[in-house]
Amino acid sequence: MVDALSCVRWNKHQGAVVELSQHGIVVNVEESGCLQAKVYLKSELFAEYDYGAEGRPRFGLSLGLLVDCLNMFTVPGFASPVEIRYPGPDMQLLLRSVGSPDACIHAEIRTRIPDTVAWDYHFEHAGNTSVTFTVKSAILKESIDDLEWPGSSIQIQFHPDPPSVIFKGEGHGDLEIEFSYYANTDLLIAFQCDQELSYRYKYKFLRATTSNVPSSVLKENRGSKVTIGRGGMLKIQHLVSVARLGTQSYHNFAGGAQQPSRIVFIEFFVKPEEED
Repeated sequence: MVDALSCVRWNKHQGAVVELSQHGIVVNVEESGCLQAKVYLKSELFAEYDYGAEGRPRFGLSLGLLVDCLNMFTVPGFASPVEIRYPGPDMQLLLRSVGSPDACIHAEIRTRIPDTVAWDYHFEHAGNTSVTFTVKSAILKESIDDLEWPGSSIQIQFHPDPPSVIFKGEGHGDLEIEFSYYANTDLLIAFQCDQELSYRYKYKFLRATTSNVPSSVLKENRGSKVTIGRGGMLKIQHLVSVARLGTQSYHNFAGGAQQPSRIVFIEFFVKPEEED
């Protein structure tokens, strides 16, 4: 769970908005009206997930503080069972270790009324056919890291014939990285495009989509899916395996229990730069 949340922590003082429902927990982060990310923690991930609220409660908190608190319950080779409860007497998020007869750790995190979302990240496909490709996660991260130019933007080009994707960075010189579908299907796992497309994205926002991907994901080298939507909206999806959450539970004054699925879905949305 910490690995998944760390993926969307791109600065030290990152805030987050948590949304609760009977289906699970969604953690949202946003920056500058240009970058958003969502972590989906489905109810099936937890050993026990109890939900009894009306509607879909939302609250804001410090993402860094949440990650640090969760780390307190973990030692190398062992994850203490954790009960997470909301709301507390003063609308806090309450964390408590359970299952140990020798000690009990408590933590409280102050929450706040969440800010209004600055922009709508509703995603629509650019045409009748989605424009998308899937690439190994480690390769995507390495490629974006290699394109770094201070204050620069990155151009992403889709070409249907021959099927390929080009990442192009400009600074003191030009650097291009091309993914050709037919040349290496092990690298570019999937490709779908029926039109020429080209958009630019601020490098710092593009880098945030991969900079904190945990080493466990890179070692597994799952595929990360990249999709261009209407108006150039960029969506990048990662799959993160989490430790079996049979030792963690979430409570909100009701009942229910299901088996964990062990996969967390993470989505990033990046707005393109406006044309001059």
